[in-house]
Amino acid sequence: MNKWFKSGAPWIWMTGGAVSVSLVAVLGLLLLIGWRGLTFFWPHSIYEWQVSTPAGEQYTVIGEIHDREQVSLAQLRGAGLTLEGVTAETLTRYLIKTGNREFVPLDFRWLLETNIASRQQPADLVVLERANNGNFYGYVEQVRQGDSAVGGELREQLQTRLDRVRELNSEMKSLQRGAIGTINFQLEKLRLKQRSLELEGEATDAALAEIRAEEQQLRTDYQVLEKQLFALREQARRDNVVVRDMRGQSVTLSLGDVLDATWPNDMGLVSKTLHWFSQIGKFVSGEPREANTEGGVFPAIFGTVFMVILMAIIVTPLGVVAAIYLHEYAGKNNLTKMIRIAVINLAGVPSIVYGVFGLGFFVYMVGGSLDQLFYPESLPTPTFGSPGVLWSALTLAILTLPVVIVSTEEGLSRIPSSVRQGSLALGATKAETLWRIVIPMASPAIMTGLILAIARAAGEVAPLMLVGVVKLAPNLPVDGNFPYLHVERKFMHLGFHIYDVGFQSPNVEAARPLVYATSFLLVTVIVGLNLTAIGIRNHLREKFRSLDQ
Repeated sequence: MNKWFKSGAPWIWMTGGAVSVSLVAVLGLLLLIGWRGLTFFWPHSIYEWQVSTPAGEQYTVIGEIHDREQVSLAQLRGAGLTLEGVTAETLTRYLIKTGNREFVPLDFRWLLETNIASRQQPADLVVLERANNGNFYGYVEQVRQGDSAVGGELREQLQTRLDRVRELNSEMKSLQRGAIGTINFQLEKLRLKQRSLELEGEATDAALAEIRAEEQQLRTDYQVLEKQLFALREQARRDNVVVRDMRGQSVTLSLGDVLDATWPNDMGLVSKTLHWFSQIGKFVSGEPREANTEGGVFPAIFGTVFMVILMAIIVTPLGVVAAIYLHEYAGKNNLTKMIRIAVINLAGVPSIVYGVFGLGFFVYMVGGSLDQLFYPESLPTPTFGSPGVLWSALTLAILTLPVVIVSTEEGLSRIPSSVRQGSLALGATKAETLWRIVIPMASPAIMTGLILAIARAAGEVAPLMLVGVVKLAPNLPVDGNFPYLHVERKFMHLGFHIYDVGFQSPNVEAARPLVYATSFLLVTVIVGLNLTAIGIRNHLREKFRSLDQ
């Protein structure tokens, strides 16, 4: 036994076991997050309960079971419930999502099993997903075109008119973001142009007349497009649906506010699966609604990926150049040692400190100076002097710079000195040796540092809250207006979206599944970025393998 311990085999087994346990724990956590998040999009059954209270009150509740828990009898009696005749030690209570926010005071309510007189699962219960006020549950009584009821099968008529409304909403969105958005952008440019001429003292009557003529033409075009937009909006609100809710009252809803209608109690496995994929697609490609508690997260996905790519473009050359200088050119003296110690210590600085530095240096100092020099006509409204995606990328580039420097230096140190000497002996300069021999051989190590930088930067939230990320960004950093990439704009981020929905949401119960779904999506985005970088690293490793030989 003593010999076996001295051989080192136990430590190998312990290391392997620890790695295996860690891997299982990580996979288990991902499975838990994925399960809790992805099951949110599955069409859940809708129930109709008949509830009787101890006071003799009777009412109907329609909704879906959001959660259930076992509560001890002593705890319930301690809360003031008498529960006469109940002998069980625990009782089940259900958390019901009732929707219909404008008519029901609570979006969620608890039902105790002793108060439930009956529970049904009618096939004709409909779930209407709306742009505002969440879901609406009830029974479809009529589909109307204007003030006239439409004949035929209600479900078919409702789906046909919803398809029409979706097409109209798509046209309105394209019109708002396309032609109308372009006109607004050009009007703002003309305003800034006039302001610039006034500051420079060149605001002649001819120049101002030209600007006013262009502005008048744009406003005329805008009025034409505005009439088209209002006409489309009126067409979208032409049709209505009459639904009987759990109060027994008939409610008329405009189909212009309804996004989708489903009958989950009457759906088979195939239909539910197709609906599940459809809902996931809407979540990934849609825009957030209701204070980010509903809708999609596409702006957050785009902002996260765009910021990480911009950060990678900035940090890679800076980190590689710094590592090359430290390893190839800097002398072995105390100053170099201090620089190396500083680089290593930078990796341990809390990320929020980088956020404060980015806010003070990049936003206020650099951005404010750029506004004074190049955008004085926009002041006092800042252009670059306010948080934006560029300053976020620069802040995270500084945060991840030590990782890239250390990884690149490790790669440079593994290259034999004989390779450099052979290149120099053949007449190449030191710069040519670095560019053609050393850097290609060290490129896998550079990509390793970039992978680590991406993994850390994509999950950072604290510094971004100070230098660019917002709860809801009206426009993406990329659009069809020159210069197309607007790096001064604020943006949305998946990490901040998780924080906002999970801790700042006005309806925590409704938002909890979205926290899991967004967390799983953030992990998926990080894994996708890392796999892309790993693929590039493996390609470079194979490409320059001959240099190692």
